[in-house]
Amino acid sequence: MSKINLQKIKTYSLGRRQSKVNVEDFASIYKKGNSFRKFYQSLPNVLKAQDLRKVVSAVVESRKKKKPVILMMGAHVIKCGLSPVIIDLIERKVITAIALNGACIIHDFELAFMGKTSEDVDKAILDGSFGMADETSRFINEAIKSAAHANTGIGKSVGKAIEKDKRLKFKDLSVVYAAYKNNVPVSVHIAIGTDIVHQHMSCSGAAIGQASLKDFHNFIAEVSKLGDGGVLMNFGSAVMLPEVFLKALTVARNLGYKVKNFTTANFDMIFHYRPQQNIVHRPTQGTGKGYYIIGHHEIMLPLLASAIIEEL
Repeated sequence: MSKINLQKIKTYSLGRRQSKVNVEDFASIYKKGNSFRKFYQSLPNVLKAQDLRKVVSAVVESRKKKKPVILMMGAHVIKCGLSPVIIDLIERKVITAIALNGACIIHDFELAFMGKTSEDVDKAILDGSFGMADETSRFINEAIKSAAHANTGIGKSVGKAIEKDKRLKFKDLSVVYAAYKNNVPVSVHIAIGTDIVHQHMSCSGAAIGQASLKDFHNFIAEVSKLGDGGVLMNFGSAVMLPEVFLKALTVARNLGYKVKNFTTANFDMIFHYRPQQNIVHRPTQGTGKGYYIIGHHEIMLPLLASAIIEEL
C-alpha cells in the first residue's frame, strides 16, 4: 500500500498570493471628542461596513446627478421613532419619493394627532379592543375615500388631510405631511385586511382598491426614472413593498423605460428571502448593484442618514 509523500507538495511564496484583507482596510481607533465624520471614516473597509459606504456613495452620486432616491419602508420604522430622520432627508432633498404600506399612514397620523402611537396588542387582543380607536379609523378611511373621489393617490390625500386638520398638534412629526409640503410623492400600497382601519364600518374596499391602484401607477412613474444612477432603499418591509417594486419595475421596463444601472439596498433586522430576491438580486442582475445590510432600524437609519449628510 502506497504512502502519501508530503515532500512532493508544491508551495508558493506568500507574497504572490492575493489576500482579501489588507491592513489599509482596518478600522482606526475612535478618540474621545471625535466628530461623526471621524467615526464614519474609522469603520473598517470590509464586508457590511464597505457595503454601507457603497450605498452612501450611491445616494450621494445620485443626488449630484439629480437622479431619484426612493425610500420604501414598513411601519416599524416609524414606530422606532425615526420620523425626524426621514423628514430631515426629505427637507434636504435627499429622498425624492416614498412608498409605504398601509400601517405606515396609521402610525404617521397618530403621531401627528397626539405625539404617540403603537398600542399594546397583547393586551388589546384579549378583549377585542385592538385597533378600535375611533379617530384613527375615521381619519384614514375618510382620507382614502377622498383620494378615490378625487382620483388621486392615498399618500397625497393623507398629506393634504393632515395639513388641513387643525386638531393635529404634532403634524411636524408626520413623514407624509413633510413629503406633501415638499412635493415629494408618497405612494401607499394596501392589502385589504392587514390594517386596523379595515375593521371599521367607515372602511370602503372600493375606495382602497381605486386609490391604492392609483398610487401603484404613481409609483411606477417614479421607478421608471431610476435608470443610470438612481437608488432605491427598502427599510423593514419584508413582503408587501418588495413585491410591489418588482411589479412596478416590470411594467416600467415593459413600457420601454431603460431602468438599468441603478443601486438597491435592503435594510432589515433579519434576513428575508423576498427582499433578497425582489430588491437586491432580480432587479439589478447584470445591470446594477444590490446590497443587503442587517441591523436594527433605530441604529442603521440614523447611521446611514448621518453618513449621507456628511458626504453630501
